[in-house]
Amino acid sequence: MKLYPLKFNPILKERLWGGTKLKDVLKKPIESDITGESWELSTVKGDVSVISNGELKGKSFQELIHDNAEEVLGKSVVERFGEEFPILIKFIDAKQDLSIQLHPNDALAKERHDSFGKTEMWYVMDADPGANLIVGFNKNVSKKEYTESMENNTLLDLLNYETVKEGDTFFINTGKIHAIGAGVLLAEIQQTSDVTYRIFDFNRRDKNGDLRELHTEMALDAIDYAQKNDFKVAYPTEGNKVNTMVNCPYFKTNYINLTEDMKQDVSNRDSFTIYMCVDGNVTISNGVGEASIKKGETILVPANSTLISLQTTGTKLLEVTI
Repeated sequence: MKLYPLKFNPILKERLWGGTKLKDVLKKPIESDITGESWELSTVKGDVSVISNGELKGKSFQELIHDNAEEVLGKSVVERFGEEFPILIKFIDAKQDLSIQLHPNDALAKERHDSFGKTEMWYVMDADPGANLIVGFNKNVSKKEYTESMENNTLLDLLNYETVKEGDTFFINTGKIHAIGAGVLLAEIQQTSDVTYRIFDFNRRDKNGDLRELHTEMALDAIDYAQKNDFKVAYPTEGNKVNTMVNCPYFKTNYINLTEDMKQDVSNRDSFTIYMCVDGNVTISNGVGEASIKKGETILVPANSTLISLQTTGTKLLEVTI
């Protein structure tokens, strides 16, 4: 099947901590003032993306994969993951601090939840002055120290805070405690998984007045208690080139800052290619069709493409493949 670059309807999620930047900055079709997430590309059960452009408009992404798995995903991706789309793409707006949390690794997630683990990365698109992220511990911590901090309500004293600005990028391994701070708008690329262990939520209550569930006991065997400086991603930003950001077993992400048109030979890639536009706008074609995206939009170029053309006078892209 000849597949063109595909756009999808965003799946918008209200969150206790959400705000208005998805609407005001990324121009998402939102009326709510507490929308925290825009799921751009998903096959999570109950939240499957729907194609929004071309002759396949209205078709679910999962159905398209079922009918054309190798053409859409790539043969090597199908060999690893079958018809499961292996990553989940989001934009996240935190008006308030998110809960402090972590994700189990593949083995633990499989054993407990029949799920993948959740390795992820963040690219900061906008940050209020002084906004920060929590990433890991500020010293090596024993399980005993951690447990005592939970009992004494002193967990925050053990955590590492990172003040952030636009362009800052973080790689979050499974087991690493983390949280997005108030005032941060970011792009998130992660394994397809919705397994999260929430360990602290600032004693907030939901819309019904209830404290949100914590996963204190389940988290104990999933946490990496070591202090590690392995999360801040240093990457080149050379213009009109493909710059490597993250290359891990679950996804590869490149940074592309274009001031002119660019062509990419992807005949040997054997993977779909996703572009998240984090600034400007671009028209993307693969010889079968074309589509345009602007800041805050996402597009998927199917794996059976051999040449991708990017036409722009100015754009910044995150390029994601397997």
